[in-house]
Amino acid sequence: MGTTNEKILSLRNVTMDYGGKRVLNGVNLEVSKGQIIGYIGPNGAGKSTTVKIMLGLIDNYRGEVEIFGQDIASGDPSYKRKIGYVPENAEAYDNLTASEYLIFTAELYGMNRAHAEDKATKLMKEFELGDVIHTRLSSFSKGMKQKVLIISSLLHDPDLLFLDEPLSGLDANSMMVIQEILLQLAAQGKTIFYSSHIMDLVEKISNRIVLLVKGEIVADGSFKELQEMSEEGTLAEIFNQLTGFTEHKNRAEKFVSIVQEEQAHA
Repeated sequence: MGTTNEKILSLRNVTMDYGGKRVLNGVNLEVSKGQIIGYIGPNGAGKSTTVKIMLGLIDNYRGEVEIFGQDIASGDPSYKRKIGYVPENAEAYDNLTASEYLIFTAELYGMNRAHAEDKATKLMKEFELGDVIHTRLSSFSKGMKQKVLIISSLLHDPDLLFLDEPLSGLDANSMMVIQEILLQLAAQGKTIFYSSHIMDLVEKISNRIVLLVKGEIVADGSFKELQEMSEEGTLAEIFNQLTGFTEHKNRAEKFVSIVQEEQAHA
């Protein structure tokens, strides 16, 4: 299956002001079925705002947003049942057990309780969390919580997945497993919107990279296409060039020189 020309997501001239400041400035984006979009940009570029608009969490934007061919401003929330979301800083309900939390979120998506419980248990075991299914989330490490959030975003088998720093706190093996899961989901026609600061991961798994700077898209293409519009090699270097950040060496040198300053002898 993989990528087709079927349009899953469309943003037309999306503009958003927040507290008198322009956060998004005329964003235009069309996403086809089966694409893995690496959505990157400096802090404050408007990445999370874009995602929250598409999820229907922010509604005072201008422009048009269509998901699965439906204008999300129409007020019909049914499109949300086919969406999964891993937020960057999820305040998971710490007093719930992992099982309770997963069943609760699955029921919000309209899943049958018994089916949700069965599926959640199987997925927890696959993520090596089988022995803590009935343990409260408050005792989980950041990586364990992250795995639960990833399961909760996939439990209802969504067609469109939004991931905001999804690998935060995970060990190297888990990161590899999740990368492979995302590639296999995309190959089956799922569409994945992936936002991260870890450039080499974005470079590895995305078949399209969208770079947002100060609320505007400044680059949109495959990694190869981005390389061609820049003199740089890795995505991290291209990112620095296109965002105008060339200060890292100077800053590092200053920082290290301060670290190495010797105490003046009296």
